[in-house]
Amino acid sequence: MLERLSQRDKRALKIFAICAIGVVVFIFGSKWLGHWVQARRSLAEVKAKVEAIGGDKGSVVASIVPVFEMPQKEETQKFLFRNRLNEQLKKAGINSKPLQVLPAGKVRKDGYGVLRLKCNAKCKFGQLLDFLAKLNENPYLVGVEELRIRCDAKNREDMEMDLTVSTFIK
Repeated sequence: MLERLSQRDKRALKIFAICAIGVVVFIFGSKWLGHWVQARRSLAEVKAKVEAIGGDKGSVVASIVPVFEMPQKEETQKFLFRNRLNEQLKKAGINSKPLQVLPAGKVRKDGYGVLRLKCNAKCKFGQLLDFLAKLNENPYLVGVEELRIRCDAKNREDMEMDLTVSTFIK
């Protein structure tokens, strides 16, 4: 059939095909360009919000998100958690009795168990507040199960603390 067409008709068909392809590219290209402009605009808004908060993107997120280490075998996790908790007690200036390891709880459906440590200590009220404020920096801490504070009858500044904290174990 193409053999019957003249050179002029062949040229017209080629121009028509090129124009049709150009129209299709223009339609899809303009939609893509619109999405690209919108994405750049939203990125600029997010960057402006981060700058308004202040600081580097990574440091802002890192300051908000708590640090957490993945649970390990029971003996390893017990050692790591107990050492880190002892460090935090010493930094706060709290003299504690040796930490007691309470029996591990049931293994949960996700395969992790709960290990609890009990701490008995004597301290000042300010030391206790400092310790509690920094407690969430412990990367092995899951939660505070129990906290009891008793004041000394003679000196109201002296406290006796019973604290039970927990961590996950494999």
